Amino acid sequence: MPPKAQPASSAILERDGRFLLVRRGRAPSAGMYAFPGGRGEAGETPAETALRELSEETGIVGRNPVLFRVYDLAPPETAARYFVLSVFTVEADPGAVAVAADDADAVGWFTPDEIRRLPAPDSVRDCIAAITGTRP
Repeated sequence: MPPKAQPASSAILERDGRFLLVRRGRAPSAGMYAFPGGRGEAGETPAETALRELSEETGIVGRNPVLFRVYDLAPPETAARYFVLSVFTVEADPGAVAVAADDADAVGWFTPDEIRRLPAPDSVRDCIAAITGTRP
């Protein structure tokens, strides 16, 4: 029987050409940079998940989530589960300060060029390329 897809969401927040990324502090993605995000909880919409995860991982309260991309993160043959990732663009108070929390061990605002040099998932690179019109 194939593994069941689990919902996950992430939030893209951009300021002055820089994108908010968190560095994951726990396995299996420890050390990877990604948009704030995570697994959906029971009864939560994907948009609610994106806003909750943004707040939990950075302390920033987002608003006006708009679905940007959906990724079916195909599992390896031995995986017991896999994720369908919904990525949202969000807005936030321009003065809000990001602080690493939850499973994020660092946060930062990065340019697309800086992101190309970071260890980051393909979905992050794809979203940045689509937003900026550059190649990943």
